[in-house]
Amino acid sequence: MADEQTRDGSANQDAWRAHTYDPALRRAPERDDPFLTSSGMPIAPLYGPATPGGPAPRDPRLGFPGEYPYTRGVQPTMYRSRFWTMRQYAGYATAEESNARYRMLLASGQTGLSVAFDLPTQMGYDPDHLLAEGEVGKVGVSIASLDDMERLLDGIPLDRVSTSMTINATASILLAFYIAVARRQGVDQRQISGTIQNDILKEYIARGTYIYPPRPSMRIITDIFSYCAAEVPRWNTISISGYHIREAGATAAQEVGFTLANGIAYVRAAIDAGLDVDAFAGQLSFFFNSHNNLFEEVAKFRAARRMWASIMRDRFHARDARSLMLRFHTQTAGSTLTAQQPDNNIVRTAYQALAAALGGTQSLHTNAKDEALALPTPETALLALRTQQVLAYETGVTDTIDPLAGSYYVEALTDDVEQRAWQYIHTIDELGGSVRAIESGYIQSEIEEAAYRYQRAIETQQRMIVGVNQFTMPGEVKPTVLRVDPVFEARQRSRIAALRDARDNAAVGAALRGLETDARGTANLMPTIIQAVEARATLGEIADTLRGVFGEQQSEVSH
Repeated sequence: MADEQTRDGSANQDAWRAHTYDPALRRAPERDDPFLTSSGMPIAPLYGPATPGGPAPRDPRLGFPGEYPYTRGVQPTMYRSRFWTMRQYAGYATAEESNARYRMLLASGQTGLSVAFDLPTQMGYDPDHLLAEGEVGKVGVSIASLDDMERLLDGIPLDRVSTSMTINATASILLAFYIAVARRQGVDQRQISGTIQNDILKEYIARGTYIYPPRPSMRIITDIFSYCAAEVPRWNTISISGYHIREAGATAAQEVGFTLANGIAYVRAAIDAGLDVDAFAGQLSFFFNSHNNLFEEVAKFRAARRMWASIMRDRFHARDARSLMLRFHTQTAGSTLTAQQPDNNIVRTAYQALAAALGGTQSLHTNAKDEALALPTPETALLALRTQQVLAYETGVTDTIDPLAGSYYVEALTDDVEQRAWQYIHTIDELGGSVRAIESGYIQSEIEEAAYRYQRAIETQQRMIVGVNQFTMPGEVKPTVLRVDPVFEARQRSRIAALRDARDNAAVGAALRGLETDARGTANLMPTIIQAVEARATLGEIADTLRGVFGEQQSEVSH
């Protein structure tokens, strides 16, 4: 019965309640909320075409919440039991400054951390490297050692706080730092929870913070899958990112198609490495953009869930229900923020957050109004968090499951996004998969063409941007923005020098040689990376060891 229910959905709402909704309520009861409108009218958990308890049409593309194909959400109760995880992407300067920001946000009601790293950390350079000069702590926090990570997480209970880390090429090293800090706190690594982005394919497509060529990068990623499946089971080992693909100019359908194609590549690589699909697929997660067109964004999220469930069941023959569920974090669209009239960004972000909530996100970051100009100040970061809280607690959109289901417009948009996204996936399949499609330049070219069309529409005023090409105001006063003091870079340089003087360098050398040996062979790299971290090797030293074996991707693929 359970397997048939997962595959085909329940025949009616009574069956859904008995087999899916009620068991979910026993695991996670509904919030202490009367679930009434402001006029006192009761709000039912679920609405559909049938009368309550009566027969419902069997639409295999729609189904019920918490059941295949998950169009209506991966959780049976959605936000009636708990809200999405409220994260604010934050990090700047040194670990102490970022730690203070995290404590402020957690005290203000944030429910999970989301760590932004500076470019040297993302690219595998210590703060005293020549290529790090002028970039230390500028667009995120500088983390070069286990000591830095310990300062970053000081006073934050890792067995109770979920942490998302936006890190890709050096994801294995940052995860190792995190595991080592948990051990120092006395926390069992099997109890820590969070996500590493760890999505290198989109770096070659849209962002550029890669280090190694694609194939050794894929090996590192599958090593993380394997290690965490056995040793860190509550950790999401990848956040397959459409966000940056959309930021580069992709359409909603391209964001879904290219992101899921990358997901297919990761699953295939893990299976080819000998992993059972149901052993790791439940730890995969996704990261999507929430752009300006509210209804298209809702449709995009619904289509992505339905497509991924089909991909995992029909292409990869996954049987565990968790393997079929597309769980995702959402960030509001940074590319829509404007330097002109930045207060308008508060309104844009609120509507984008609404789309994410109506689309069933599991986690959400709302951009601050000043992020087109600089890193957010404490005041603007708090306002962005308050935007989420007003949405969750005051608007009523969280009181019923999937409130837009059955809208003729939304369902038609969902079908259209899905159809267009499938076309991209089929083309990528014909090219030999995402890696080949990236190497040939196909994906990059499609995004560039879409970005050009979007920009031309703005320039010709076919698309209106309030405060930019319409309703402009002369003589605007620019707001005060956050500036990172150069003293922080000097502090990080001196700290890394002191670390090298104080540690057991013979132990570090032995750990790095062991890592080199494993990298030249076929052993899983995560245990030796953790050993190197605990011996107090730096991020740059570990990355350089792997550079020596794998080489570097010198430039973007030409097309």
